[in-house]
Amino acid sequence: HTEDKEKDRAFFEQLTDAFDDTGPKKGLKTEEEEMEKKSLHVKTERLLIREAEEQDIETVIQLESHPENRDYLWIGTGRIIGYALIRLDFKSDVFELRRIAISDKGRGFGKESMKALIAWAFEEIGTNRFWLDVYPDNLIGIRLYESLGMHRDGVLRQNYRAERGYLDQIIYSVLRE
Repeated sequence: HTEDKEKDRAFFEQLTDAFDDTGPKKGLKTEEEEMEKKSLHVKTERLLIREAEEQDIETVIQLESHPENRDYLWIGTGRIIGYALIRLDFKSDVFELRRIAISDKGRGFGKESMKALIAWAFEEIGTNRFWLDVYPDNLIGIRLYESLGMHRDGVLRQNYRAERGYLDQIIYSVLRE
């Protein structure tokens, strides 16, 4: 799985700046200029969700390698207990949660971090739509997303080819209104 780890590292390195943002602005600024304004720094009762740094890469790769995270789903306290990869589309005011992985399962960190990310997306950067996709066998994730009031938009049938075959992806979203 060395090749997978290298792909994960390359993918993560491309997205380490994905947490910088001041929100969608009207005008001629590029996404890169928008992203340089403010880094993601969200506090909850137990968590600090912050911009990923180069020294975090090894921990992220370890989280990605864990069997329970490999095909699904960030977050941090005094130590890193997870991460999120996001994509911000300023033109359409869309926040895409590409991946979330948490090492300490069953302690509510997933729900806490999802609530904080959704609030940040709508309240801080003015996103209109927050969305993600999930595999149908990720029942814990599906229950979480539905408990947060996310709408099941549809299914991309056999949209991703993995070692275990062709996988459907269920699309969930929530709108600002």
